[in-house]
Amino acid sequence: MRVVLTGGGTGGHIYPALAVAREISRQEPQATFLYIGTKNGLEAQLVPRAGIPLEEIEISGLKRKLTLDNLKTLWKFVQAVSASRQILREFQPDVVIGTGGYVCGPVVYAASKLGIKTVIHEQNVVPGLTNKFLARFVDRVAVSFEESLAYFPRTKTVVTGNPRATEVIHGDAEAGREFLGVSSDKRIVLIIGGSRGARAINEAALDLVPRMADDLQSHYVYVTGEVHYEAITKALQEKGELPRNLTVLPFVHNMPDVLAATHVLVSRAGASTLAEITALGVPAILIPSPYVTNNHQEKNARGLERAGAAEVILERELSGETLHKALTSLLKDQERWASMRERSLTLGMPQAAANIYELMRQ
Repeated sequence: MRVVLTGGGTGGHIYPALAVAREISRQEPQATFLYIGTKNGLEAQLVPRAGIPLEEIEISGLKRKLTLDNLKTLWKFVQAVSASRQILREFQPDVVIGTGGYVCGPVVYAASKLGIKTVIHEQNVVPGLTNKFLARFVDRVAVSFEESLAYFPRTKTVVTGNPRATEVIHGDAEAGREFLGVSSDKRIVLIIGGSRGARAINEAALDLVPRMADDLQSHYVYVTGEVHYEAITKALQEKGELPRNLTVLPFVHNMPDVLAATHVLVSRAGASTLAEITALGVPAILIPSPYVTNNHQEKNARGLERAGAAEVILERELSGETLHKALTSLLKDQERWASMRERSLTLGMPQAAANIYELMRQ
């Protein structure tokens, strides 16, 4: 089987695509892959690391109001469709799978016009512009949430879950602890702002640092995001001696192992993150990004909150004090933690990648 994957910009689009690739490889070891992305997206780093060849096209996203830039974007789209056609003709895939981000648009559209089987996956409750556009052209649509069914043609849409869930269930908690240098008698509190980091979470985490020494039963792992790492480490140095129970990292490439060892997660509410934590049953304190289209992260997070699997702090309410209060309450209440873990697991779909594999085989 020959498979083209496309999805770009952020880890939330790329990691699900890579998870699908790994599931296909498990099912069909002789499968061959090609990834089509952009040179500016995170895929330029993550895809080669996964050992998958990457072809680059030039494309940018549409603005939500009429501007001159949109006219330029439409012209880029036409050129990107032409470039995608050439790549697809040369590779001759059996299927093209898109996982979101504007790079998917020309690639999946070109594939549909060439008569190649096409599947798109939507991670969020409210779909993005690209997947809304592509839905009319593709063969099948996979969604992570039941609520998303209303946005797509019902006859071709299936709830599969997010394939990132399948990826993390293979994580090794012992390997995660070894990587972090944390012994098995310590709880791990993982604070992370997504693949590119989040300024608001970083600021709250900085304020939280002096209080970490009061909780020696826990080890705090603070992932700043690569673009923020230098500034954060400088700010931490200015605070003087850091708590011994704190590890600061710019990025974590072996996230399944680290998540498998995590007791409580503090993070944004991207769809891939929620798929990961519900597959593993990790209780979470979620700070949805208010800067995303249709406020979809808050919609994602509120679903977990209603189910009793997470606590939500809006960014405008976030501070070192509110984060400390939420963490202390959860870490000191083992019964509540266990309940959140159990309810989180009921939401998980660890078979998601296999579901998408079956969907593309139909």
